[in-house]
Amino acid sequence: MTILDKIIEEKYKTVEHQKSLVPLKTLEKRAGFGKSVLSMKHRLTDIHSTGIIAEFKRKSPSKGIINDTVRVEDVTTGYTTAGVAGLSILTDWLFFGGSAVDLIAARETNQIPILRKDFMVDEYQVVEAKAMGADVILLIAAVLDLKQLKKLAMCAKSIGLEILLEIHSREEIVKIIDEVDMVGVNNRNLKDFTVDILQSIEMVKHIPDHFVKVSESGLDNVTIIRKLKNEGFQGFLIGEAFMKQPDPVAACQEFMKQLKYNGFEN
Repeated sequence: MTILDKIIEEKYKTVEHQKSLVPLKTLEKRAGFGKSVLSMKHRLTDIHSTGIIAEFKRKSPSKGIINDTVRVEDVTTGYTTAGVAGLSILTDWLFFGGSAVDLIAARETNQIPILRKDFMVDEYQVVEAKAMGADVILLIAAVLDLKQLKKLAMCAKSIGLEILLEIHSREEIVKIIDEVDMVGVNNRNLKDFTVDILQSIEMVKHIPDHFVKVSESGLDNVTIIRKLKNEGFQGFLIGEAFMKQPDPVAACQEFMKQLKYNGFEN
């Protein structure tokens, strides 16, 4: 059984347990559910945007603890002030050390688009994401068949959420459905968690141009961002590069300065 298999197996259990604790009707009454959605798609395609999506992640199955000493409010507001286009918040507790509390806290202190980063397998999680205050959900092609993707995407669209579809191989191109707003190429192999930036460069030419293209994982320097931008990417999700530093905000600020120095808007 791969790491991904274990994560999905546990995710189904977690969702069923959560359903028993908090009914859908309760989620729909929460303040976050009624708020207006901020468009990450528009932020990434704005001519003044660097396209950086900065992630808050405490740990991962492959790296263990990345940074568990910082506060989500401090880090995310620092990212926003530095000029990132959007935020990504891990909400999986068992494998990534995240929670709904993290996303809610980030929403209360930031007015830029927020992606709920999790392993979505049930419509309940989509409604839950909206109730947390998320603007975008992640759907992972590797763990969903076309029928499941369509069902979750339609649910997201019915409540105004945007969708980032994550793919890993050419075989998954057929899962890019019309309801998707953005297509992300994850440079990390979800079976063994190795990273290869060439994955994005190989895959980008197979993604239809009317989708916003996002490169994910292993992005840790300006040279890589520039190369990916020249290849057609508009979004760049950065997770560990900032969070693995003692001061993620300072790392983000320095990175954004380098982008600006190298001709990227801010």
